Amino acid sequence: MPVAVEVSFCVVNTEQRELLRRSLDAIEAERRMLPFETEVLLVDNASHDGSLGVARSHPSRPEVIALDRRRGKAENDSLLLQRARGRYGLLLNEDSEVRPGAVAALRAAMEAEPRAGAAGARLLRPDGTPQPSAWRFPSPSAALAGAVLLGRRVLVQSTGDTTRVVDWAQSAALIVRVEAAREVGWFDPRFFIYSDEVDFCRRLRDAGWSTLYVPDAVVVHHEQLSTGPVPERRIVELSRNRDRYMRKHHSAAAAAAVRWLTAWTYALRAAAAIVLPGHSPRRYWRHVTATLRPDRGEGIREAAADYNTGGRRL
Repeated sequence: MPVAVEVSFCVVNTEQRELLRRSLDAIEAERRMLPFETEVLLVDNASHDGSLGVARSHPSRPEVIALDRRRGKAENDSLLLQRARGRYGLLLNEDSEVRPGAVAALRAAMEAEPRAGAAGARLLRPDGTPQPSAWRFPSPSAALAGAVLLGRRVLVQSTGDTTRVVDWAQSAALIVRVEAAREVGWFDPRFFIYSDEVDFCRRLRDAGWSTLYVPDAVVVHHEQLSTGPVPERRIVELSRNRDRYMRKHHSAAAAAAVRWLTAWTYALRAAAAIVLPGHSPRRYWRHVTATLRPDRGEGIREAAADYNTGGRRL
């Protein structure tokens, strides 16, 4: 009789061969320490950099799902959770590197709280500094806190050294109770990337599940999505999906209030960046314009469509 799988490692990779290798190395090291059965599932998002060869020859022996077309993160995470044989699916980016003990800590937190639908890890940047990884849900009051420069103090929930209930946690390293994900209908594919986990955690809460932040679970996040001086498509995608979340879960008036308050916050940053070294006023101002008009511009979804039709690459 086959042994039941407890945790499914669920990795999405898009054209990051070397980071994928590091991520799989860390996963395999962690698996050897765990007292329960695990599996590794990997979606390769139509990469052409040799990532498939790395995955298929890796000692972790992942089940590889090789896509021939680029798809959004929400859709790929849903695919992995639906394929998972484990009670829990640990969603990881290819640029996420689990530290020893992280998976055991996440699983223990979920076991201790039967109505926890998801739990996020403590994220560190490669230099060891903390990266905020759990937040309050977007709302007009949350946007107002940002507009009066209290955003980090009021909105960031990934603080302290004890496990706590939070509104939402970043999906760069998010363990999910597969039963809960199935109940709420997985991730919403309308969120191509960005705000997908916010919407998911909100729907978990609405269905009576909670989301946890587990500081004993440490994951290094290399943040490969933050590249370039003014990442035009990423700014557009971030802004449109923030607005999509607000219109889905709040009123049109609340969505408009968040647009204006968030634009004001970015305008303040743009002004400060004029005199602060190492900051780009142009980048912050592009956030202002994209926030006010989230229906304009081309985002990552359009870049993927272009890639899929043989145009320029992401």
